[in-house]
Amino acid sequence: MERDQLADFLRRRREAIRPAEVGIAEGPRRRTAGLRREEVAMLAGMSVDYVVRLEQGRSSQPSPQLLGALARALRLTDDERDHLFHLAGHQPPPGESVAGLARAGLVRMLDLLGDTPAMVVSDLGEVLAQNRMSLLLAGDHTGFSGDRRYLVYRWFTDPAARAAGAPEERDHQARQLVADLRAAVGRRSGDQAVARLVGRLRAASPDFDRLWSEHEVAVRRADRKTLLNPRVGRLVMDCETLVTPDHGQLLLVLTPADAETRERLDLLRVLGVEEFTTGGSGTSER
Repeated sequence: MERDQLADFLRRRREAIRPAEVGIAEGPRRRTAGLRREEVAMLAGMSVDYVVRLEQGRSSQPSPQLLGALARALRLTDDERDHLFHLAGHQPPPGESVAGLARAGLVRMLDLLGDTPAMVVSDLGEVLAQNRMSLLLAGDHTGFSGDRRYLVYRWFTDPAARAAGAPEERDHQARQLVADLRAAVGRRSGDQAVARLVGRLRAASPDFDRLWSEHEVAVRRADRKTLLNPRVGRLVMDCETLVTPDHGQLLLVLTPADAETRERLDLLRVLGVEEFTTGGSGTSER
């Protein structure tokens, strides 16, 4: 690990980003070039103290998961992301692996969407990046490891994952997740890692095993779903899916389906701004 070079690289990349590029208003009193450390911490989901220690060359070796979060927060290109991993003493993730990071172009699209919740998802349902409104709406889904990285696995093995949706829609959601995974497995024919994931899911969940046996196939495109947010309540959202040419990553964009949901989403945005301005950003090193 090259602490001094890592510190210099992180500091220079932070100072090179304009706040507007990541959806943050600059304001008339801003004196810092680029982003503030607390803004990087908020975007990466880690403590300000750890960002400070990284930039001062005093940190422990950051994990690959933490480096991935920093790469997303600092909007690094693929080459810059790989350089970040090398400086921290890790091998960069394979460009097209299941555990890959969100593509830089898709992350920039998240920024452009501003107050519209959006996330980048792999074809197997791993959330690779979220914008600020997506975090406020659905919580952080990027910090999981192992099989829990995949929404379909959490859905069928963790009751808390199902609790975020309306009870009357859960059967539809379960079928949709299984059918979408079936389509991904078809595209990845011969991929033993994916086949083993399906095998573990069938062993872990009788409900998944039953639905898998029905062999329904449906690629996720557009859908309407009801989300239960702990701060503003019930939100009816239309979900549109934009797919990369190789179907490896998807951009999911959620928009309010009615006026009441729009008002509640506006309230959620205001609550999020208040939380950030009062110091409620990340508090741990992840």
